[in-house]
Amino acid sequence: MKLYDRDTWEEILVTITRNRTRSLLTAFGVFWGIFMLVSLIGGGNGVEETMKRQFEGFAQNSAFVVDQPTSEAYKGFRKGRWWSIELQDVERVRSVEGVQLVTPTFALWGRNAIYGEHKYNCAVKGLYPDYEYIEHQPMKYGRFINEVDIREARKVCVIGKRIYEALFTKGEDPCGCDIQVDGIYYRIIGMTDGDSNMNIQGAASESVVLPYSTMQQAYNIGKTVDVLCFTVKEGVRVTDVQPQVESVLKQAHLIAPDDKQAVMMLNAEAMFSMVDNLMKGIRVLMWMVGLGTLLAGAIGVSNIMMVTVKERTTEIGIRRAIGARPSEILQQILAESIVLTSVAGMSGITFGVFVLHVLEAAVNPPGQIEVNYQISFVMALGTCMLLAALGLLAGLAPAYRAMAIKPIEAIRDE
Repeated sequence: MKLYDRDTWEEILVTITRNRTRSLLTAFGVFWGIFMLVSLIGGGNGVEETMKRQFEGFAQNSAFVVDQPTSEAYKGFRKGRWWSIELQDVERVRSVEGVQLVTPTFALWGRNAIYGEHKYNCAVKGLYPDYEYIEHQPMKYGRFINEVDIREARKVCVIGKRIYEALFTKGEDPCGCDIQVDGIYYRIIGMTDGDSNMNIQGAASESVVLPYSTMQQAYNIGKTVDVLCFTVKEGVRVTDVQPQVESVLKQAHLIAPDDKQAVMMLNAEAMFSMVDNLMKGIRVLMWMVGLGTLLAGAIGVSNIMMVTVKERTTEIGIRRAIGARPSEILQQILAESIVLTSVAGMSGITFGVFVLHVLEAAVNPPGQIEVNYQISFVMALGTCMLLAALGLLAGLAPAYRAMAIKPIEAIRDE
């Protein structure tokens, strides 16, 4: 038997359409299984990409230290004493082995940025240039603050995306313009285009960033630090250096070594790891559900082919009697199984891609694709190969049963 013979394909078509309702219901199982697999994989890719965009530009090997009231009395100091992180702590933490970068931040909320007749409620942050390595600041206009701004305490600022949209005309370069914040005018040197939901002390898109030294003078904050940010070197985990960082700060500020509350540390590395593990779990679940549904459809195809073989016992016996070889019977049954599975599967892939395209168009802005919900070409090719394999496996048992039919048994059944 040759699979490219017209008669072969006509026989396959006649066999499949002989009982259309049964064939459609059987094909629907494969169709739904492959549709579920494609939709879950594409949807999972979109969700994972969306989550990555939320954390885009943020250092995954970072941690943040905040001061809290003490929970233990120590060296004459009462329980519940407030203490403050200071600029000297930057060098103390930097001396810890494994720490790569340390930078302080200070922020005030509920301030108004004013330009002409426009006003926007914002946060004001005091930062050092190396904060760029903690939270990347993509610049659309101008530049970020630099060491000269810090050294000379320049009255300059970097504004966020939302502030720009509220105060300026779209397409207008804000650099060189002066905005007023708390009665002080600052010259704009840059505008960040970042819009990540992962941020420290307020979103970058809604903040006015000042050089830390300028913030000290404008708001008389002295050497006080709100949040101490640090990153660790390659090959070192934050959890490895966390005890040493806490110990250094506790010794410097006379805090009890066993005080669990006074030094609060947010481990971004652990948080990213948790998100990665969550996504891995979701991917495993998607594959289990998709493959399970697809396997159920393939089992349905195998069962129906078994019924078809039983119904065609006489036909197969007569073909054997007039000279058909067992291999030809085997190829015929396998071809029918593969065709039924492939047609249903390809329809499921097509419908799944269509649904993902509609979802992608609904989620993304018009004319833009920020989050991709489609499956890759390699995935589509692998799915097609999986369909062919499942069609082959689904037809093996019925094919061997058909091949085992002897002419005399077929006549006896008749």
